[in-house]
Amino acid sequence: MNINLVNIADFDQRIVVDLIYATENNFTGRAVYDFNICLVLEPVAKALVKVQKELENQGFGLKIWDGYRPPSVQEIFWNIVQDERYVAPPWKGGRHTRGTAVDVTIVDLEGNELAMPTPFDEFSERAHRGYDSNITNQLLEGLMVKYGFVGLPTEWWHFDLIGWESYPVLPFPKDLLYNIK
Repeated sequence: MNINLVNIADFDQRIVVDLIYATENNFTGRAVYDFNICLVLEPVAKALVKVQKELENQGFGLKIWDGYRPPSVQEIFWNIVQDERYVAPPWKGGRHTRGTAVDVTIVDLEGNELAMPTPFDEFSERAHRGYDSNITNQLLEGLMVKYGFVGLPTEWWHFDLIGWESYPVLPFPKDLLYNIK
């Protein structure tokens, strides 16, 4: 089992990365990440490259809002949204804290987000899978499942690598960030 976090940009620079939690434009109202690279486990990165290639063949691309999440940030999120449908309690270990989860959407070739059922991080039933599915959402779902992911029932944008629960919660890899080019 490979449990090394990697920078998705090292695998495919065409994948758009917009780490929402490195900005104030998120449900907390403040930047909670002090980094701006998308870290995931290597098997996740390899699968996302396949999704990106297939989307490009159809005139689209992939955009990532979140990947690996430090356990300290998971605790911040839990303190704000204590609802296990949307945020995992820190003592259980979140999916993002294992490097196995990504929050994604589809963009056009200029990087503009396509219409989806709700905005990112809308904690309501409207964001649940299947509540208001559209053709773009179905395309995203189909490709992510095809390449080894499973969706979270309460968030159309959230996908986990199949078998995510067998991976450990990972500490924040400060040494990796200092080695980024």
